[in-house]
Formats: sequence, C-alpha cells, structure tokens
Amino acid sequence: MTLSALIAQFGYPAVFIGCFLEGETVLVLAGFAAHLGYLGLPAVIATAAVAGFCGDQTFFEIGRRFGPRVFDRWPALARARPRVERVVARFGAYAAFGLRFLVGMRIAGPIAMGAGRMTRVGFAVPNAAGALVWACLFGAGGYVFGAVFTRTLEHARRYEEWAFAVVAVVGAIVVTVLHLRSRHPPPPAP
Repeated sequence: MTLSALIAQFGYPAVFIGCFLEGETVLVLAGFAAHLGYLGLPAVIATAAVAGFCGDQTFFEIGRRFGPRVFDRWPALARARPRVERVVARFGAYAAFGLRFLVGMRIAGPIAMGAGRMTRVGFAVPNAAGALVWACLFGAGGYVFGAVFTRTLEHARRYEEWAFAVVAVVGAIVVTVLHLRSRHPPPPAP
C-alpha cells in the first residue's frame, strides 16, 4: 500500500485521534496532505476542530472528577497547574480559548480548569471558539507549507511523499522527546 493510499484511508481518523490528544504536528501534516490532494482542507479543519473541542472537554471533565488524583499521579501536570491558575486568574474564561496555543498546556490546562471553579459552560464556549481558530491556523499553516514547498523546489512532486514522511518522523521524535522530558525533569540545581 502506498503512502497516499494510507493517508486517503486513515487520514481523517488519524487527524481526529491526534487532535483529540494534542495535535499540532498531526494537524500541520494533515494540512500538508490536503495541499497534496490526499485530504480535503475543509474536512481536515472540521475534523481537527471537533476533535480538539472533544479532547479538551474530556480533559476538563477528568479534571472535575479526578483533579487531585490526576495531579498526584502525573507530576508534570501538577507542575503546570500553577501556571494555568495564573492564566485563569488573569483572563478568566478566555484562558480556555488561549491555553491550547501555549506549549505544554493543551492537556494540563483543561484538567486544571476542570479541577478549579470554572463551570462547564464557562469552559465549553471559549473552548469551542479556540478549537475552531486553532484548527484553521494550524491546518492552513500546513497547507501553506505544502504550497511553499512545491513552489520552492523544482520537481517537488518527486519528493513530496518523502518530505511528508520526514516531517512526520521529525514531528514524532519531537513529541516523544518532549514527552520523555516531561516525565523525567532535570534534578534541582545545588
């Protein structure tokens, strides 16, 4: 099975799962795939927006139900909690819109907000708006990257699948390194 056939068959489910959990790398790649004609950009954006909204709502509910236990179990989330609380104290419900754009806050933010005093509706409305803006920006960004790539390189069609695979591998490595670093913080300075 070719890469284009895999993307055509599993692209939208991969976008949904990736954007439900975290998603920037997956969404940029999906935008790139849309430029290549493997996926449709409006469908990529819609899938990402719905998945991003559903993911953050799920993490919010986890925070409401299990907040203290989640922070006890995952110290990286507990370390992010004070930052989230400062942002919420300063911006209120608008924090639900903006935290998805801050590195390391996509999962910690909704959990901390759910564990705090934010209401479901107070979180859901700005979360929906943020998910839509986020999906548009990163999906279109991937699409534009694909356009620039194909215009910049002569004979780019020969290398598109390779470039897509390289970006996917680099993205997976970055996500893995960031995940491992968050699980094993550096020792405190003496």
